[in-house]
Amino acid sequence: MKSAMELRVYDTAEETAAAAGQWLAQALSAAVAARGSASLALSGGRTPWRMLELLEDASIPWWALTVYQVDERAVPVEDARRNGQRMAALLVRSGRLTLHQFRPMAAEAASLERAADAYSAELAHALGLPPVLDVVQLGLGADAHTASLIPGDPLLDVMDRLVGACGEYQGTRRLSLTFPVLNAARARLWLVTGADKGDALAALIAGDAALPCGRVRSDGAVIFADAAAARRAHG
Repeated sequence: MKSAMELRVYDTAEETAAAAGQWLAQALSAAVAARGSASLALSGGRTPWRMLELLEDASIPWWALTVYQVDERAVPVEDARRNGQRMAALLVRSGRLTLHQFRPMAAEAASLERAADAYSAELAHALGLPPVLDVVQLGLGADAHTASLIPGDPLLDVMDRLVGACGEYQGTRRLSLTFPVLNAARARLWLVTGADKGDALAALIAGDAALPCGRVRSDGAVIFADAAAARRAHG
């Protein structure tokens, strides 16, 4: 039986990233020991990059890992806003993963809907229906969005697709995993840093289903937060 959501608080964003990385390394190693392989979906935003940098020396069976994306901006491949470009730099060009082990979203496609269908098919082929990822790493916006599941967007209510396209948000449309995929994962790793995330963190902890983050399954979830976010969340 999975445990309920767990909150772990650290003094600084650096300590939070390091602790999250240690937890992730252990979770992926356990998945490989249990099933011979591991799957991870990574979010973008400002939060995960330092965690990934700190994983360079971690004892992870990289050879058995496949990494997917949680979401991606619909901008050209070479655009600096692409999450996949930075993930590839940290994981593939560093030599930790082969090119085949990193499965980016084709958010540069002329049709985002077709790109969403293609990524859905890839997930289903590799991980079944529903696709069961070992770990989904999630960030948290100040407006309580997670992945690219944005307050008020129709994609929030899509339950019959694995991947969808949201409307324009902060200047771009995006591809995103939907709630059925996020909630089917064996574990959810939240990374939340900064005082501006405090109110959203409070909503996440409370399970406020009126907001996107509160609709993500709480069991099997661990939140790594820095003190600035946690102080604001607790008033």
